[in-house]
Amino acid sequence: MKVLSFKKISSTNEKAKELAREKIKSWTVILAKKQTKGHGKSKSFWFSPEGGLYFSIILPKSTIEDLQTLTILAAFAVAKTIKERFSLEPTIKLPNDVLLGQKKVAGILTENVVGKNVKLSVMGIGLNTNIKKFPQELKDIATSLNIELGKRVNNRRILKQIVQEIKNQLKIISD
Repeated sequence: MKVLSFKKISSTNEKAKELAREKIKSWTVILAKKQTKGHGKSKSFWFSPEGGLYFSIILPKSTIEDLQTLTILAAFAVAKTIKERFSLEPTIKLPNDVLLGQKKVAGILTENVVGKNVKLSVMGIGLNTNIKKFPQELKDIATSLNIELGKRVNNRRILKQIVQEIKNQLKIISD
C-alpha cells in the first residue's frame, strides 16, 4: 500500500482527485494529519484537527459505478475494523456515517473522477481516532475512539486494516 502523507492539506479527496487525473496508481492512499477544508456530502464541513485519521483512497476502475454502494461498503469496512480491533459496537447510519452510540465517529465520501465517462473513484474517510474533545457545536453529535476507549489508538494500523477490508469487499462484489 503506497501512502502519500501530508502534515496539513485542504482535503484528502481533492488531492486524490488531482493525483488521479495525473494517472497515479490505484490503491494509493492520501493521508493527512490535519485537513483545513475537510468535507462530507453536500460539502458539509468535517472537523479535521490533528489526532484524527483522514485519508482518501484512489480506487481502481470498477464495474460498480454506484457511489452509494461503494460508500456503504466503506462504512461496513470501518465499522468492522472498529468492532474487531476495539470490541466496540458501531452502527451504520446509511449511507455514509459510522456511529458509536448516537454520536458520529466516522464519515465517508466517495466521488467519481469523470471525463467522457467514469474514469475512477476516490473514497475519503474521516475517522475520529485520537481527538480528545470537540468544539461546543459538535460535542453532542461527535465522538472519537480516544473518548470511547480512554486511550490513544494507532492510526497506521487502523488505516492498514480499513484499506485491506475495502479491497477484500470490493473484490467480493466485483467478481
